[in-house]
Amino acid sequence: MTNISGLKYQVDQTHLRSLAKSQEALEPRTDSPEFSQRLVDGLKSLASAQNEAAALATAFEVGTEQNLAKVMIAQQVSSLGFQLTLNVRNKALSAYKDIMNMPV
Repeated sequence: MTNISGLKYQVDQTHLRSLAKSQEALEPRTDSPEFSQRLVDGLKSLASAQNEAAALATAFEVGTEQNLAKVMIAQQVSSLGFQLTLNVRNKALSAYKDIMNMPV
């Protein structure tokens, strides 16, 4: 009988630990950046990727950059980042319009 009680205690303790972990996961983190800061960081990252791609393209045209693959990859990264930013903007605008059209 004590063996069953011991197993029940272990199961209960495991269950309590998993509940505590779940609760911690639901609590807002104070060390993570806010949404607006993430947007600003993303836009800065996109701007630097576009500037890098433009600089590499110019360097290739002038002849100082010989690696065409590096230039093309930088341009693709810049293009994908711009498309992602555009899609995020479109989704946010669509959500805003949906909220504004809700009846009060």
